[in-house]
Amino acid sequence: MKRSIKKVAVLGSGVMGSRIACHFAGIGVQVLLLDMLTKGAEESNKPSERNKLVNDALTTAIKSNPSPVFTKDVVKKITTGNFTDNMKEIAGVDWIIEVVVERLDIKKIIYEQVEQYRKPGTLITSNTSGIPIHMLSEGRSEDFKQQFCGTHFFNPPRYLRLLEVIPTPDTKQEVIDFLMHYGDLHLGKTTVLCKDTPAFIANRIGVFSIMSIFHIMEKLGLTIDEVDALTGPIIGRPKSATFRTADVVGIDTLVKVAKGVADNCPNDEAKNVFTIPSWLEKIVANNWLGDKTGQGFFKKVKSESGKEILTLNLSTMEYTARVKPKFAALETAKPVDDLKQRIKLLSAATDKAGAFYQQFHFSLFSYISHRIPEISNEIYRVDDAMKAGFGWEIGAFETWDVLGVAKVVESMKAAGYAVAAWVDEMLLSGANSFFKVENGKRMYYDVATKTYKALPGGDAFIILNSYSDKLVWKNSACRLYDIGDDVAGFEWNTKMNSIGGEVLEGLNKAIGIAEEKFKGLVIANESANFSAGANVGMIFMYAIEQDYDELDMAIRMFQNSMMRVRYSSVPVVTAPHGLTLGGGCEMNLHADKICAAAETYIGLVELGVGLIPGGGGTKEFVLRASDELHNDEPETITLKDRFFSIATAKVATSAFEGYEMGILRKGHDEVVMNIERRIAAAKNSVAELYNAGYTTPQQRKDIKVMGRLALGALLAGINGMQRANYATAHDALVAKKLAYVMCGGDLSESTLVSEQYLLDLEREAFLSLCGEKKTLERIQSVLKSGRPIRN
Repeated sequence: MKRSIKKVAVLGSGVMGSRIACHFAGIGVQVLLLDMLTKGAEESNKPSERNKLVNDALTTAIKSNPSPVFTKDVVKKITTGNFTDNMKEIAGVDWIIEVVVERLDIKKIIYEQVEQYRKPGTLITSNTSGIPIHMLSEGRSEDFKQQFCGTHFFNPPRYLRLLEVIPTPDTKQEVIDFLMHYGDLHLGKTTVLCKDTPAFIANRIGVFSIMSIFHIMEKLGLTIDEVDALTGPIIGRPKSATFRTADVVGIDTLVKVAKGVADNCPNDEAKNVFTIPSWLEKIVANNWLGDKTGQGFFKKVKSESGKEILTLNLSTMEYTARVKPKFAALETAKPVDDLKQRIKLLSAATDKAGAFYQQFHFSLFSYISHRIPEISNEIYRVDDAMKAGFGWEIGAFETWDVLGVAKVVESMKAAGYAVAAWVDEMLLSGANSFFKVENGKRMYYDVATKTYKALPGGDAFIILNSYSDKLVWKNSACRLYDIGDDVAGFEWNTKMNSIGGEVLEGLNKAIGIAEEKFKGLVIANESANFSAGANVGMIFMYAIEQDYDELDMAIRMFQNSMMRVRYSSVPVVTAPHGLTLGGGCEMNLHADKICAAAETYIGLVELGVGLIPGGGGTKEFVLRASDELHNDEPETITLKDRFFSIATAKVATSAFEGYEMGILRKGHDEVVMNIERRIAAAKNSVAELYNAGYTTPQQRKDIKVMGRLALGALLAGINGMQRANYATAHDALVAKKLAYVMCGGDLSESTLVSEQYLLDLEREAFLSLCGEKKTLERIQSVLKSGRPIRN
């Protein structure tokens, strides 16, 4: 059966329902969002009154931070209603998603209504996280059962990438296949096929991990602040670590899941770990449930210096000032950039931190080994679920590989931790890792067949560092790989993926090699962010030393490198994701095509540090403004929009907003919903451009600049912002220099100029600003604290 999803119905507009509706609207699908008839409006004939409950819920969702929508206008795709008046409209939808309260009796009532109006063959799924899926479809029609499945989104649905797909024995295989594919390709999710077991995969392992940490913490006498320091980014976990995560999710939710596993998994060998500690019971009894009640493991209070976050002392049940933990292992590991090396270092430590990591890993590894095949037949699904649902940078089985499976098993047994029999069998067979790379393909150990199999979606999910056996060239910061089909892949790895001399050297070398040996080049990486911009530390050093010749040379090199991206003899395609700022944005502006992950936050932010975009970004915005001129509108309109985009250091909150800002080009650049598909999409785009007969573009000499005609208008706008205190005197100074460059200088009339003319103006303005004391203060502030001061 060929399915097409044009319209979905979301039943239930609570926190999850309203945000799931927003996510579907964000990808262009029409949404019908229904909830109960508003209490007290039964006699009213006004839809606004009858639908107040659902409308208020949607409004709250749209105003929430982080935003559940890619752009504000997608809300127009959502129609609201109530179960009483509008349930009949589900007859016209392709997929019905139930997201009502977690009570089996209420869900059954909703399904009874759904059966009255749903057309046969329509998908029907539930977002339940705690009720067995097979129980939900009991008593329903055969067609309902065949089209029914669990689809468990994680909150917030736009940002957490996990979608657990949980079929029943009655679910048709084509329904399972469709949901796995649609969730991946269109919703941008890591779709994980789960068995219908309590808490499914991510919550089962995630809550075990948290509960295990609680018990180890008690045993070792650790504090909340110490545990969060040990279980955050230092080991590839989110900043919220353990206790902050519990506050965000809701401590009552955590306890509910833990009790659910303990009650419903009598054969779980580690069910004692799910026993709720007495101090946790007391916290729940006190209604200290986290963010939802204003206090949990942490509490925000007002102090003389503003707001202060206090930490709960679990011994006294009183909130005290936070204490920065001190562990020798953490101090040793912090300078190590490579996560896998950090994990090795921390696990081998001999202090209390090392003892914590050893016990935590032993407990976790024992647990995950015993969950195969109970919750999943394949080990990679466990790792996928934890990475996409809990934000782990590295999965549990992959971590075990990093530490050495055989070595860890020996240590676990010596410490009294059991592993599942299949792990011993795997090691006896000579297989010594759960994952491996073979001929550029990632393989996983399949427990059922006792052989290695290729991970699904190999061609669609390109991971550059898995091509280490096809390395073409490298320097200390960069790598160039042959990623197949005569396409090269270029990546770099620096702090925040900033762009300095070594990266520019690597970029030029990569383009040169691609021109000689390949059809084209993909620029991408697997770091948390594409790039936070140029290396401001280098700029600051040259500026402080007043070495303007070196600074001029560095800016020229950056500009020339970006122009090399634009005017290479082979297509260059970028695949950005995450933060793509300043110089990172400029690199994308010069590419032949951008294949951006939906969650790409892109913009020219140099004004924030008292500079203007100096790597061709200002030039490129002027060029595009010139190309966008229309005869029927004032010539300054498009330039003004682009000027204020740079002058306010505006950053797109999604790749879709990047279209609205004119950074991505509609009908040319591409947004890829699944971040893991973006590199493969870029590779395909290189092949398409090459096969279409790619020829090197000619440098532009026909860029229309407006001179004084536009400069006067822009200066008036800057002065207005300064008078209204929206801009400081230094903001105004920088903005005026930007305006001067974007208008082509002090020209008496509109003129056609070349790209090089604009690059020279851009560079001169950049250099002059590097001599400004307040600019240097801003750069120094960024280097020290990560934020510019507003001076």
